[in-house]
Amino acid sequence: MAYLECVPNLSEGRRSEVIDRLAAAVQGKGVRLLDLSSDPDHNRTVLTLAGSATALHCALLRLYDRALSEIDLSRHRGVHPRIGAVDVVPFVPLGKATMADAVAAAQRLGQAVGRRFDLPVFFYGEAASHLQRRDLAAVRRGGVAGLARRMAAGGGWRPDAGPSRLHSQAGATAIGARFFLVAFNAVLATAEVAKARRIARRIRQSNGGLPAIKAIGVELTRRRRAQVSMNLVDYRRTSLRQALAAVRHEARKLATTVIETEIVGLVPSAAVRGVSAGELLLPGELPILEDRLPEPPLD
Repeated sequence: MAYLECVPNLSEGRRSEVIDRLAAAVQGKGVRLLDLSSDPDHNRTVLTLAGSATALHCALLRLYDRALSEIDLSRHRGVHPRIGAVDVVPFVPLGKATMADAVAAAQRLGQAVGRRFDLPVFFYGEAASHLQRRDLAAVRRGGVAGLARRMAAGGGWRPDAGPSRLHSQAGATAIGARFFLVAFNAVLATAEVAKARRIARRIRQSNGGLPAIKAIGVELTRRRRAQVSMNLVDYRRTSLRQALAAVRHEARKLATTVIETEIVGLVPSAAVRGVSAGELLLPGELPILEDRLPEPPLD
């Protein structure tokens, strides 16, 4: 049987009791919760799941049901871009699974979510039905308000499933299939978010920076620091070591430095081969995906 990784991103990172109920919703036969990462400034929780397509489908429907009862996006505040209570749900093939398996799982889930929860669903990545939606950033551009304007204007922004209007409390959701993504954040020795934003502009691919790097600068108000928040969408093109070196280089130009980093969720061992947690300025151990996968897997 083919197994998939799934990494739901939820617009809640502050209420611990709600996060506990969201995590409990995905627990069930055939699904393992491998990791849970929450951040109050981003106001976001990332779950890392593994299981068969069928088991994940059932678990994720329970997760949507719980999230829609717990999260009111109209009251949500956080520095991370978002369009929904269940903001993003990517499927990633593991082991013998193929990208076609991940695409099929994403599209099946999307159709069920649209029908059951009256929620607009946009397919992205390898599951995208429109070229302009392959890049998640295009779907999320302008946040909830930007997506609402595009949906109202038409022009190719009709949802792939569900109604052609935002849900009053849960917004919309993006469901996709992709290669492994590494969420890698660098905390600066300054609270000046303008410096983090300048560094992000210089290193991201869209501005002529590093290949396969997306980056934004955000303020961590609780820590009184600024952060360069990065997505390495293909670690084979730009490694974590290279991404960190670029951030440190640009930080020095602005008379600051990186004091520590964090990885949100898990990373495949190939993404950190030959590099230590210390080299990456991680305060803990490397969170390696393969170390969390059960043996034998999920039977």
